[in-house]
Amino acid sequence: MKKERGIITLLTDFGTEDGYVAAMKGVILSINPSAVIIDISHQIPPQDVIAGAFVLSQAVPFFPKSTIHLAVVDPGVGGKRRPVLIQTNRYFFVGPDNGIFSIALQNERIRRKIHLTNKDYFLSHISPTFHGRDIFSPVAAYLSLGIDPAVLGKKIKEIKDLGFKKPYLKGRKITGEIIHIDRFGNLITNIDEGLLKNIFKNRRFEVEVCDNIIKRFVPAYSYAKKDEIISLIGSSGLLEIAIKEKNASTEMGVAKGERVEVRLRDKAF
Repeated sequence: MKKERGIITLLTDFGTEDGYVAAMKGVILSINPSAVIIDISHQIPPQDVIAGAFVLSQAVPFFPKSTIHLAVVDPGVGGKRRPVLIQTNRYFFVGPDNGIFSIALQNERIRRKIHLTNKDYFLSHISPTFHGRDIFSPVAAYLSLGIDPAVLGKKIKEIKDLGFKKPYLKGRKITGEIIHIDRFGNLITNIDEGLLKNIFKNRRFEVEVCDNIIKRFVPAYSYAKKDEIISLIGSSGLLEIAIKEKNASTEMGVAKGERVEVRLRDKAF
């Protein structure tokens, strides 16, 4: 007896002005009218696989076991990149093999990786520019009906990894980078709370990015004064840099990929 997996999440860079997302949902519901479809985001910057990977990773852990995560940020559509299914101990991931699942998979135990090749589970006509509709949506829908993933294609050993750099240490200085800028302009780094606590313990630290030195570390945005530059641990568990009621990226001239240094200050708390 098949065990249905009813929840399918969608993440794309398609926006909502065109009919692309609706077409994907139509395909899913035509195969499984009972599917529960949750939109994570359709506002990923066009072709920005790294942004898609980060946003996806922030939502994935909060979904029930057996959720199917369908992500399409796919600048290589129609080319040599493979359509894949990754099954972990908790979830299924369906989309292009371009690293979009890299961050989300860091906290998952992978059970199998499958190159999607069985056209019986695709739409009859496959557009070279819209695999989200013609391959990934039907595969996700059949998965939600409880189909055995093994019938969908061939097992593979490797999938693409974006190769995110980890912060590195020298003495009591952490060097990392800005890996994401959210819609408020907050600068999110790859430096996590655990590393900060381990290195600095109960001592004050300062953060530098693009010649801006931030000495004020707060527990939440509400602790800052208007227009004040601050650092804090965001909901992702990562160090963020923000300006109260302003866009920090614009005001500070900071882009994704910029170097960030966190170093010890002289006085203890």
